[in-house]
Amino acid sequence: MAKVVGSVVSTQKDPSLVGRKLMIVQPVNSDGQSVRHQEVAADSVGAGVGEYVLLVRGAGARRASQLDDGIRDVNDCAIVGIIDRFDK
Repeated sequence: MAKVVGSVVSTQKDPSLVGRKLMIVQPVNSDGQSVRHQEVAADSVGAGVGEYVLLVRGAGARRASQLDDGIRDVNDCAIVGIIDRFDK
């Protein structure tokens, strides 16, 4: 889980990232407290700054994008859901 804290604009990037929104996310625990460091995630659901989101990494992040066969995907972190609330 993470909170979206900003966005990244990059005009020069790997072709697999063209047309994808890149967001700065701050990983959080179930209390909404920051853990670890901020990172960049490719947004596949239209999340906005201030929203809490679900993240996937590694192979899951690469599968979250819809790329043509044969194009490699360099993505290692993707936003795949927007969190409505935390229940404990």
